[in-house]
Amino acid sequence: MKKVFYLKTCDTCRKIIGQHDTRDWEMREIKMNPITAEEVEDMYKLAGSYEALFNKKSNQIKLQELDPKALKEEDYKELLLDHYTFLKRPVFLTENEIFIGSDKANLGKLKEYFFSLKED
Repeated sequence: MKKVFYLKTCDTCRKIIGQHDTRDWEMREIKMNPITAEEVEDMYKLAGSYEALFNKKSNQIKLQELDPKALKEEDYKELLLDHYTFLKRPVFLTENEIFIGSDKANLGKLKEYFFSLKED
């Protein structure tokens, strides 16, 4: 299993995906094809929390008048399934690894992962 969850309207997603060879990856545009409960569970198992998957910059936080500091793990899970913008993106998911979002540390690990694929 190799999946990339992204938004086609997100320049950051397009830029990050464009830096890697994703030809043999399943590409999932999450607005048109929302994530499933099973996929959220798969992500959770590798991420260790639903909060790690949650986009705290989503415009839905303000629209839904949510207080991110008051949210619990189950709240994050429900919100991730409720609206596509709550997923921090892009998410690269394999059987054993997950790479979430666009922060420098994550992008460094993602680059190392793709580099290791070239060595095989």
